[in-house]
Amino acid sequence: MGSGRLILCLAAIVVVAGCSSPSQPSTPPGQSSEARVGRIGDGDSLRLADGREVRLLQIDAPELHPDCYGRDAAGELERLLPKGSIVELEADRRLDDHDRYGRLLRYVWRGEENVNLQLVKLGAASPYFFRNERGSYATDLLAAAKSARSAHLGLWGVCPRAELTPGLGSVTGPVSTQRG
Repeated sequence: MGSGRLILCLAAIVVVAGCSSPSQPSTPPGQSSEARVGRIGDGDSLRLADGREVRLLQIDAPELHPDCYGRDAAGELERLLPKGSIVELEADRRLDDHDRYGRLLRYVWRGEENVNLQLVKLGAASPYFFRNERGSYATDLLAAAKSARSAHLGLWGVCPRAELTPGLGSVTGPVSTQRG
């Protein structure tokens, strides 16, 4: 190989390497990676200690404001994932890797606990199947939501307008509709 071609090849390698972002690694779909929790955003999102944003996959929690149970849902996620805790982030090869905001879409595990599923079991979130696509835990998430609703847990006991609508996400109504 001539020195000109060698220099071009090396330049191409440098350009490609420079375009990758080693501080923002992604997880191949269907695999998991370890991370440390930085802070909780709301009931279904968090920031990792390395700055990456994560949206919990296949669930939706009420918004902090103005939705009924929004602050409580965020509190449940913070209880399950305290700052500094180590988690496993699991991608789902059936679903998108990132959302439109660039956040990683992941199932979050702390030890043996699927945090996404646990939030639904507690009534802090409901199943959300974007574009009605169902991932690896869709059946478990639906069963957990129905059980939490029957037991009036979390948002199901506090928000009279709460609806189980997996195609739309969490529908609880505004805070002012909470039961006294």
